[in-house]
Amino acid sequence: MKHRLSQEALQTNPLLLDKAYVNGRWVDSSQNAATFEVTEPATGQHLASVPDMSVEDAITAVEAADEAQTSWAKTTLKERSAYLRKLFELVEDHSEDLAKIMTYESGKPLAESRGEVLYGNAFLQWFSEEAKRVRGDAVLHGSKRDVRQLFIRQPVGVAALITPWNFPLAMITRKAGAALAAGCCVVIKPAEDTPLTALAFAKLTEKAKLPPGVVNVVTCSREKTPAVGEFLCTTSKVKKVSFTGSTAVGKDRVISKYDIPETTKQKIAEDKGLASRASQEEI
Repeated sequence: MKHRLSQEALQTNPLLLDKAYVNGRWVDSSQNAATFEVTEPATGQHLASVPDMSVEDAITAVEAADEAQTSWAKTTLKERSAYLRKLFELVEDHSEDLAKIMTYESGKPLAESRGEVLYGNAFLQWFSEEAKRVRGDAVLHGSKRDVRQLFIRQPVGVAALITPWNFPLAMITRKAGAALAAGCCVVIKPAEDTPLTALAFAKLTEKAKLPPGVVNVVTCSREKTPAVGEFLCTTSKVKKVSFTGSTAVGKDRVISKYDIPETTKQKIAEDKGLASRASQEEI
C-alpha cells in the first residue's frame, strides 16, 4: 500500500469521538471512567480509548430509550421520515470522514470503506421514504358478512441492535433505519473492534436533532460484552433484539442461551452475515 492515512488526519476528523452516547449526552463509563483501547488492525497502533461500559451503563441507556419510546412512537410518519432524510443527508455530507474512521479501525481499504458508506446510507434513504408508508389492513371476516377486521401496525418498543466489526456502518443503518422508521428507539452495541464508526453515526443523529434517548450507543470491551449482551437480551424493557455476528455467538449467547419467554421479545438473528440465514420469530 503506497499511501496510508496519516494519524494526524484521524485526530482532526470531526466525527472522531471518545465518549459513549446515552440520552442525548456524551458520557464516560460509570465505573471510574474505565476505557478500552481501539487499535488499527494492520499495525496495532493506538487509535483511541472509548468508554468500557458496564451493565449499569447499559441499564441507563435502555431506561433512556424506554422513556423516549412513548413520545417517539407518537411522532407522525412525516416527522420520522424528515428525521431520517436529514440523517441520510448528513451521512452523505460526511461520507469521507466516516470512510476514513472505518478504514482505520476495521482495516478495510479506503475504497471499500467509501463503498460501505454509500451502501449503508442507502438504507437510511430507503427507510426515510418507507417511513411514510406504515399502513394497516381492513379485511372481510371469513364467515360473517357484516364484520370487517381492522389491523394496525404499531411500534413494538425499544430495540437492541448488536452489530459486527466487518460492516460497522451498514449493519447499524440497516437495523436502526428500520427501527426508527417504525417508531422504535434503539440501543446500539457495536463490536468492540469498531466502536468509532458507531459513535460517528451517533454524532450525526445528534446533528440531525433526533430527540434524546431515541438513539443510544453503548461501547464495551470484549471482557464486558457477555454481561452487557445478556442484559440487552433479557431485560423486559427491550422488546426486540437484532443481532449480526458469528454463528458461535449467535447460537450460544443470543439465540439459545437465554430463556426469555416472559419478555415476549422478538429476535432477528443473522449469523456470519448470511442474509439467507436470517430468521425472525416471536418468543
